[in-house]
Amino acid sequence: MPRSIRFVAATGLLGLAGAVLGAAPSHAQADPATGEKLFQQRCSVCHTLSAAEKKPTGPHLEKLLGRKAGADAAYGYSAAMTASGIVWNEKTLNDYLANPGKVVPGTSMPLAVPRAADREDIIAYLEAKTK
Repeated sequence: MPRSIRFVAATGLLGLAGAVLGAAPSHAQADPATGEKLFQQRCSVCHTLSAAEKKPTGPHLEKLLGRKAGADAAYGYSAAMTASGIVWNEKTLNDYLANPGKVVPGTSMPLAVPRAADREDIIAYLEAKTK
């Protein structure tokens, strides 16, 4: 392959890689303050951040990251969630929030967070507040 064609091909691949990587959400750019607002609007109806606070519609999220899904004995999870084998981390939580029914068919969580940036912000907030 002539040198000029190799240069054009390599430049095109680098540009494509930059576009793909630039389009991926970056957790470093997530905003916990926005995540708090989104949590209050979308999540707090069913969930609390403290094990001391209970809601009948959803489990508490205290110490969520690193916890096995369905592990809070005080909440009646769906059989699907209990059997899912998921351990919550940034990736599993992001995937679940994007489409709960796809990740855990039979889950009782009816709400998805379709925007990747919103999920990133919510996860950043949960990381900061649920340790």
